[in-house]
Amino acid sequence: MSRDRRPPARARRRLAIVGVGLMGGSLAAALREACFAERIVGVDADPAALEAARSRGLIDDAQDLEAAAGDADIVVLATPLGTLPDLLGRVARATAPETIITDMGSAKGSLAAIGRDRGLARYVPGHPMAGSECSGPVSARADLFAGRSVILTPTEITAGDAVDSVRAMWEAARARVVLADATTHDRIVAYTSHLPHLLAFACAERLAAEASAVTLAPFVGSGLKDFLRIAGSDPLMWRDVCAANAGFLGPALAAFAEDLARLSELLARSDFEGLRDYFTNARAFRAGLMKEVADGEH
Repeated sequence: MSRDRRPPARARRRLAIVGVGLMGGSLAAALREACFAERIVGVDADPAALEAARSRGLIDDAQDLEAAAGDADIVVLATPLGTLPDLLGRVARATAPETIITDMGSAKGSLAAIGRDRGLARYVPGHPMAGSECSGPVSARADLFAGRSVILTPTEITAGDAVDSVRAMWEAARARVVLADATTHDRIVAYTSHLPHLLAFACAERLAAEASAVTLAPFVGSGLKDFLRIAGSDPLMWRDVCAANAGFLGPALAAFAEDLARLSELLARSDFEGLRDYFTNARAFRAGLMKEVADGEH
C-alpha cells in the first residue's frame, strides 16, 4: 500500500531558507522528502545557487530576504557564520511576531547573546553536527542530517513552543536533537569539531613545507587522505569559526600543544613503553566514543 505523502493540515508550514548551499539545500531536500512544509522559499546572494536549488526541486521559489522572511512561519539562516549577526537583525525586523528564526552556525555564544539582548523570544540558535568539504546546492542531499546530532541552544528568554517547532523540523530531517546552553556547546565543539579542522589544516601546511605534492603523492595512504579530508573545507568559513570561538579554541590548541610536548618528551627519552601506554589509552577512549556515537545514530 502506498503511503500518502501529503502533509497533514497542521504541518502546512511556510519556510524561508537563507543560504541554499550544501547545508540549507540539504535541509530543504530532507524537509521536502518528509512533506514538512507546504512551501519552501530560498534566499541567496548567488543567483546561480538559487537557480540550481530551484532546478533540483529544493525550493519552490526565490525571493529577497525581507519578502521571504515576512511571509514565513520559520526562517532558517544557513549562511556562513560571519554573516549571521547582521542577517539575524535584518530577519528579526522583517518577520511577524510569531515567526520562528533559527540558524546553523557552528559557534553559538555570540548569536545567543544577540538574541537575548534584542529580546528575540522566538529565535532558537542551532548547530547541526553534519557537513562536508563539498559545497553548493549541487552537493545537497536529503540524508545529510539523518542520524546526526543537532544542538539547540535556547536562551532563558526563548519561547518553549519555538524550541518545539525547531525540534520538529530537525526530527523531520531525521536528525537527533540535543539541548545545551551556548557556553557548553562552544566549549565542547572547540574540541570535537574546530580543533580537528585546525589540525588538518596544520598538517597540510607542514606537508607543504616538507616537499612538493608530486614528491609526496606516492607516499600518501588512506590514513592521511582520511585525515586531510576536512582540510578541503572553506577557508573563509573557518576564519569566521576561529573568530567566533577563539575564547575556547585558544585553550584547546594550547592543551593539544601540551599533548604534543608530552609525546615529544617520551620519544626523546626512548620511552617506547610510555608511548604504547599513551596509544592504548587513546585507542580505548576512541572505541568507547565511537560506540556512543554509533548508538546515538541508530
